[in-house]
Formats: sequence, structure tokens, C-alpha cells
Amino acid sequence: MSVSIRTATAADEAAFRALWGDYLAFYQMTLPPEVIDTTWARILDPASPLTARLAVTEGRVRGFALHHTHISTWGIHPDGYLEDLYLEPEARGLGLGRALIEDLIGIGHASGWHRLYWHTNESNTTARKLYDSFTPTDGHVRYRLML
Repeated sequence: MSVSIRTATAADEAAFRALWGDYLAFYQMTLPPEVIDTTWARILDPASPLTARLAVTEGRVRGFALHHTHISTWGIHPDGYLEDLYLEPEARGLGLGRALIEDLIGIGHASGWHRLYWHTNESNTTARKLYDSFTPTDGHVRYRLML
């Protein structure tokens, strides 16, 4: 099986939206259409820090890693934040999640990032098994205050 990781283009909209819908369902979340539309517009906007990297096999988009960079008080160079990673269920266990993270590590090295970080739900044992193979959890607890 040939795997390619690439940046999303306008032609990927339908595939991305289908995967994004499955991702939201996985987390039992709903978002207003204007949020989803804005997310897609940001992905395509070269001035936006949000980027979508896609995992593709046999010409089919099978998953995504959404990431962006930001400055940090913990280092001179920017941090890379992997905000969302998702693979369609049939693509899990094929090494695509690992390929997406390794792709971001490569981008981070080439771009001079200080670090790459992400978080997941503590009950997401499948994802955590992959993530633990890269680095142990740092023990932080997230707080989210909606404004």
C-alpha cells in the first residue's frame, strides 16, 4: 500500500468534510455550519496558520492532521500544535496516524519549531497507544472556559 501525506487543496473539500463529520461524531460534537465553513476557508487560506495534512492511499483521502504554529513563552522558536488528528476507522492500524505525526515532526524540524504538542481524551486508548510511542504524556490537565 502506497501512502502519501500532502497538504489539502480545494479539490479535497468533500473528502475533508466527510472525515470532519465523522470526527465530530466520534467526539459526540456538533458545530454550526458557519464554523465548519470557516475552518475549511482557513485551511485553504495561505495567510492562515491553520494547515491540513492529508493521509492518502490509492488516491483516497483516509485521514487528516490539522495543525498550526504559535509563539511561545517557553522558547525562542514557535511551537507546532496538532489540534486535530483523525483517520477513518477502516484506515486505523495501517500506520497512517504515525505517518501524519512523523510528517509534522519533519515539518517542525524544517521550520525550526521548538516543539510539537497535542492532547487527546484520556479515554481514547487507541490514539494514546500511538501517542505514547512518540512521547509520554506530560501530565498536564486542560481547562476550557468558553467565552
